[in-house]
Amino acid sequence: MSNSLTIRQVELYKLSIPLIEPFTTSLGTDYSAENVLVKIITAEGIIGFGECSPYMPINGESQDTCFIVGQYFAKALKGKDPLQIEECIKLMDTIIYGNSSIKSAFDIALYDIASQNAGLPLYKFIGGENNKTIITDYTVSIGEPQQMAADAVKIKAAGYPAIKVKLGKNGKTDVLRIKAIREAVGNEIPLRIDANQGWAVDEAIETLQALAVYDIQHCEEPIARWNFMRLPDIKKASPIPIMADESCGDEHDAERLIQLKACDYFNIKLGKSGGIFKALKMARMAEAANIHLQVGAMLESRLAMTAFAHYALCSPLIVHFDFDTALMFKEDPVTGGIVYEKNGVVKVPEVVGLGATIDEGWLGKMEKVVI
Repeated sequence: MSNSLTIRQVELYKLSIPLIEPFTTSLGTDYSAENVLVKIITAEGIIGFGECSPYMPINGESQDTCFIVGQYFAKALKGKDPLQIEECIKLMDTIIYGNSSIKSAFDIALYDIASQNAGLPLYKFIGGENNKTIITDYTVSIGEPQQMAADAVKIKAAGYPAIKVKLGKNGKTDVLRIKAIREAVGNEIPLRIDANQGWAVDEAIETLQALAVYDIQHCEEPIARWNFMRLPDIKKASPIPIMADESCGDEHDAERLIQLKACDYFNIKLGKSGGIFKALKMARMAEAANIHLQVGAMLESRLAMTAFAHYALCSPLIVHFDFDTALMFKEDPVTGGIVYEKNGVVKVPEVVGLGATIDEGWLGKMEKVVI
């Protein structure tokens, strides 16, 4: 274990993989994952990998912007010590505001290097314990009620323990969507809903009250993220627990929501927080406020998803896991990493570091830049 290392080279790659079928939310439809990979090489020979899946409607980034902004970070971090994670994060924040997605890819690569250097699996390096079963839900895209019900039946048959349903396109139709799904899958399997900011305030309250009879575990982001001051009103009126997602990006958002008593849960995504460093702060704040957590994803491959799973072991209050999107890829470029077992169970690798890399053959096919 060395006390200091030096970043010698950074490589950025455009990772584009088609999805098995289109994925639709109230914010739009995705046909492929358009991600960016970061590979940080140290002078001492330790290599760290990170990945982000920018999502334009949520974090205002695209694969192209991440690829460009990543080059600013690469130039600034070259020669720096990757073990000084906080200093590296501060440097990126000084260079450019926002851009949390590409920052998260660098953050994951830095943690991969630091945990390898320490000789520990990433979850142990961040103070976590592998003492709980991570089980992912699986998501139904928004569409016609009968199609959604048919999709939900397939998910139940595949053995997933919970179904997440995308809503947020007309509250009254959303009620019909859930009614059709509940009738199709029965009452045993938990349903979770995500409106992706799709409802107006009154519509959210009305819809949530109408959905109470269908035994919903929680509702993610019912209203527009900028309207977070109204979330406490919705929480008070809703029979269904409220989970902040788009309105809960980093630790500053978390603090604001805690002060407002705005929600019952946070959905933490490293692509919104800027990575593990800030997400750990959010977990500690949530513990102090007794707010339970979900760890979620955008459209990352199993590489970043492995980082999410390591992070999910950092707190007993992380109780829900939304790690299904890597299962939607037509091809899997990742070597090592988490293993999806049957019935949604996700196994975290017990090796040093992140434990996931990208196959060299894949790296050779991708557009890249070397700094």
